Amino acid sequence: MSDLYPMLLLPEFKERVWGARELAPIYPNYKMEGEPIGEVWLTGDECRVANGRLTGQTLGVLAQRYGRELVGEATPQPERFPLLVKCLFPREKLSVQVHPADEDARRAGLPCGKSECWYVVKAELDAQVGLGLKPGTTRADFEAALRRGERADQLLRWIYIKPGEMLYNPAGTVHAVGPGSVLVEIQQNSDTTYRLYDYGRARELHLEAGLAVLRERSGAGRVVSGSQKSMLVVSPWFRVEKLLVEGETIQYHRNTRPSSAWVVMALDGCGVVAAGGMEVSLATGDALVVPAAVSEFTVRPQWRLEYLAIGVPAPGAPHPPTSMD
Repeated sequence: MSDLYPMLLLPEFKERVWGARELAPIYPNYKMEGEPIGEVWLTGDECRVANGRLTGQTLGVLAQRYGRELVGEATPQPERFPLLVKCLFPREKLSVQVHPADEDARRAGLPCGKSECWYVVKAELDAQVGLGLKPGTTRADFEAALRRGERADQLLRWIYIKPGEMLYNPAGTVHAVGPGSVLVEIQQNSDTTYRLYDYGRARELHLEAGLAVLRERSGAGRVVSGSQKSMLVVSPWFRVEKLLVEGETIQYHRNTRPSSAWVVMALDGCGVVAAGGMEVSLATGDALVVPAAVSEFTVRPQWRLEYLAIGVPAPGAPHPPTSMD
């Protein structure tokens, strides 16, 4: 019998040059100090437990200590937490960038690649993301523009986004995020980014490394909803479901085989997650890690709770269907 339990994690607020000074609707009461906040990490290796006997311990250390009891059987690396969940608050354009796939990462001595998806929490009318090269642009065209120092962002395929959409960004996709949105990013647990173009900002570029992993076509785009409307995306690395519980409704979750850790992230409202006789309160912006050793748990609203339930799928899960329309 495992002694693990659902763990509430303290978020880490990261300063970024492209970030915001207003973090609504997720953290409307955050007191801004210093530089703008661009990212809030919810399940980073350095995020610390805020409840129970493991209070103060970091997620990365606990993954090494508990292995598959915490992370589950579905992930290939037993001593690393597989999922990094973030909130993004762009007020300026992010750099044009690309991430390595698993095989690229292994060649570079890194633990894993970085495929990701974005759930759109909020979007202004002109909010856009750039996903892949625009039609008619080849990899060679893009490389030539980079080496000439031209506006590489103009060679991306920019699409308007709206709240409630899920966007899929597999490794190898050249991409950028424009201003005016709030996104929840779910990704493999990697912070490896190759910056290709940065609008003249004085930050390092990684042209050779980035061009080596860039794919001309990658399958990125809006995720096409399937028959299960609550399921936002299933990919080889993560599965994300959005659920709403109201009133006296109780949502039951059961772990299947191969087992996975779960991340429960509150998008709006508040509620209680219960497992093994333990209850943990959850409010907007909170993230809770339910270890794989916990066979089942429930989510009960306190009036109303909208949340994401995030896990690792069984090996062999396909890429999701996407559209750029």
